Amino acid sequence: MESESTPAIDVHGHYGEYIRVEDGSLRDRLPSADAAEVARRALQANIVVTIVSPLQALLPRFGADAVSGNRQAAADVAGTPGLRQYVVIDPRVEETYRQAAEMLAQPQCVGIKIHPEEHGYPVVEFGDAIFRFAADQKAVVLTHTSEANSRAHEFVRWADEFPEVRIILAHIGHGLDGDLAEQVRAVERSRHGNLYADTSSARSITPGLIEWAVSEIGAEHVLFGTDTPLYHTAMQRARIDHADLSDREKTMILRENAVRLFGFEEDPATLPAAATPA
Repeated sequence: MESESTPAIDVHGHYGEYIRVEDGSLRDRLPSADAAEVARRALQANIVVTIVSPLQALLPRFGADAVSGNRQAAADVAGTPGLRQYVVIDPRVEETYRQAAEMLAQPQCVGIKIHPEEHGYPVVEFGDAIFRFAADQKAVVLTHTSEANSRAHEFVRWADEFPEVRIILAHIGHGLDGDLAEQVRAVERSRHGNLYADTSSARSITPGLIEWAVSEIGAEHVLFGTDTPLYHTAMQRARIDHADLSDREKTMILRENAVRLFGFEEDPATLPAAATPA
């Protein structure tokens, strides 16, 4: 398969300590990984860039310190080849907006991450402020979907109102009430072509799901994401390499769409190399 030789860009990664039950259990330890380990796993799967947000800024649920997480990520990502950074905005914490304005001016920071579920706010109440800010910055926004606070269809109006913002709806196939189509249907409804969906879901292993998404919205609106280190990086890569899609469509998903969306240089040699595996 020609796609396996494509140096991929993972638009949805994390690093740090996973805290869900807060008791040091195996359930928390296994999905945890530091920045170097995330980069090492990516290199093994021929992923040359992983765009990460720090788990410190998102977890524990309702108790994360986004400000400290952003600050630490700026240092960690700068020191880890193969990584780029999303700055995390919690719209109830004004300091995260100030951090975002500063960090988005730095080359390692390429977009904004929001997570209404982990931070615990309804996006319908805060979306106007978030996306007005993103429009001023002409930023890419990656958002978690689709749970009670972050239904995918709710983002269509901001994509339509702010065409200069590019919005990535995370987790194709993940949906409240088991709806596999929520992200794809939202992309279909948007007017300006600035709404996208990524593959970073455990649901991506559902036979035919990624292929169906491409048939509905086109490969140009699907981006490769792994949700590393919560999921196995190489497995998520293999799902695209072995998809029942053309090599052209796979290359768009794995790399070309991200190059265009984030303004990366086309030549793979100009992208930061991933860390050398141990």
